[in-house]
Amino acid sequence: MGTLNVRRRRSALAAGLATMAMALGFAAAPAQAAPPPKVSYVAVGDSYTAGTGSGTAMRPAATSCWRSNPGYVDVVGSTGRVNLVGNGACHGAALSPASPAYDFFTPSVAEQIGGLAGAGLLNGRTGLVSITAGANDVGVYQILQICALSTEAACGAAVATASGALPALGAGLAQTYLAIHSVAPNAKIAVMGYPRLFDPVNGIPVIPVDNQTLVNQATGSLNATIAAAVTAANSLYGANGQYVDVTSRFTGHAANSLDPWLVLDTSNPFADSNFHPNVTGYSQGYVAALMGAVKPAQLAKL
Repeated sequence: MGTLNVRRRRSALAAGLATMAMALGFAAAPAQAAPPPKVSYVAVGDSYTAGTGSGTAMRPAATSCWRSNPGYVDVVGSTGRVNLVGNGACHGAALSPASPAYDFFTPSVAEQIGGLAGAGLLNGRTGLVSITAGANDVGVYQILQICALSTEAACGAAVATASGALPALGAGLAQTYLAIHSVAPNAKIAVMGYPRLFDPVNGIPVIPVDNQTLVNQATGSLNATIAAAVTAANSLYGANGQYVDVTSRFTGHAANSLDPWLVLDTSNPFADSNFHPNVTGYSQGYVAALMGAVKPAQLAKL
């Protein structure tokens, strides 16, 4: 009986202490869910992935791979939802050394992929790769120069020449996505498109309106080629690519609009930053499009 009474007193004491702890706010806190793991993120491509437009206007002399900050890759890397492992993108990059646009100085996208893979930064643990590529290979800046300074007929001829190069570009893009998939087989490949550069209806007529329309049409054809190359790479190689459109995000924010998300310095028409997103264009255009299309938390499996 003595032992039983002791046990009863101990139980009562324990119950009393628990009641007191709850009254004083010392109750155990509910377990919190662990934060989702960060997906390993790598980027490759041309000036749009290199961040041109977000920093200085001109490419520094003797700089083979020029990147500016904060481009969309930098902003995505700062969200806390990804682990940015490396950005190999370079202003002026062509798809490969075989491209007519290759300048023997700027690392091509193929060379970027090889370099990142060789350094162990692009591999089977990579969960997300983003890329912009193709504009340089069809001579977009030559088109812009002609359409800014010449007649509608000359602009149309330049656009037609670029259109003739699109089938070869599409095949090259599909091979590029295959190259990424080969070294990063578990990665989602987010293939970013390009924005329409002009607003022919409501924008400032910095170049003839008909030429603005032709340039926008060329952008649409380029984007369609990129999207088709993603479909082909997925079908033929299981590349796990996803085309990410940005044109709707930039509606009302063309280079010649009253609220531009694209750089256009008419006092410095040859600035490298011209016709690239500004800081707002990258954050509200490209970052929003990428994060809206790709859910990083769902990719972080490795």
